Amino acid sequence: MRQVTIAHAHCDLYCGVYDPAQAKIEALSVLKIAKKYQDSDDEVFRARALQLKEERAELVKHHLMVLWADFFTADHRSEFPDLDDLFWRAIHQAGDAKKSADPAEGQKLIDLIDEIAVIFWKTDKAKDMGVYPV
Repeated sequence: MRQVTIAHAHCDLYCGVYDPAQAKIEALSVLKIAKKYQDSDDEVFRARALQLKEERAELVKHHLMVLWADFFTADHRSEFPDLDDLFWRAIHQAGDAKKSADPAEGQKLIDLIDEIAVIFWKTDKAKDMGVYPV
């Protein structure tokens, strides 16, 4: 009988492409949507904006968790001792931005993703995986 090995990755095929830009793009949407929500008095638009913002924030959480779990190694965690805490704070901030219509919550999320990106681009592993270096 042949042994089957099951592998999981962010795209269900280990492609080796990781980049915090995926999370940042969604976080920028969270921020911009919150601003548009604040600027509108159209209740239908505002309801739709909230729904879309929540979807984008959930995607941020997904992209961050994939990056944290699949890209970063135990060696990275040793080299960057604040890495786990930084990801924990960023994922929780995505939840806070999801629950809030305050653009400041989206900006805090972007700032944390930018901190993650700085660490990402310091790794040798990122040189062959990311799209746009910081």
